Amino acid sequence: MQYDRIDARILDIVQKNNRLTSDVIGEMAGLSPTACQRRLKRLRSEGIIQADVSVVSPRAVGRPIQVLALVTLERESADIIDRFKKAIKSSIDVVNGFYVTGDADFVLYITARSMEEYEEFTRRFFYENRDIKGFKSMVILDRVKVGFAVPVELPQTIDCTDAGDRLAPAIKVLI
Repeated sequence: MQYDRIDARILDIVQKNNRLTSDVIGEMAGLSPTACQRRLKRLRSEGIIQADVSVVSPRAVGRPIQVLALVTLERESADIIDRFKKAIKSSIDVVNGFYVTGDADFVLYITARSMEEYEEFTRRFFYENRDIKGFKSMVILDRVKVGFAVPVELPQTIDCTDAGDRLAPAIKVLI
């Protein structure tokens, strides 16, 4: 997946606010609205932009209990890992799931309406699953930072000051 400096600027803009129009994004990135739309379409089709989402407050929608769960599988085998990934994807209570290295095999971000509902979830999702060796729950007291924005690094460029005489013939040809 390739992107240039203008794409990087667009990615930075839409990660902060994906509700902006192509007119506004294009103006901020130095493009026409049409060129901006073409770039956004390509960034989406190439999978650089994976989704356009809104971050919703769990508390505002009646799910104030938020938990990070560290899950350890009984053993690591491809079929067990694949089965657990499928269970994560099919659970509406699991907001995010990560297959990780370290002491745990997975980290899950879970929301619930109450602690009683979370306990029911643990019984159904963890205790009834023979592939799970154990889990640890950490109740979230405060969401300090929420989002999906990742730093977008600019593509590498050639620094002419360091290139010295190697670029001199090419520069002369261009002049």
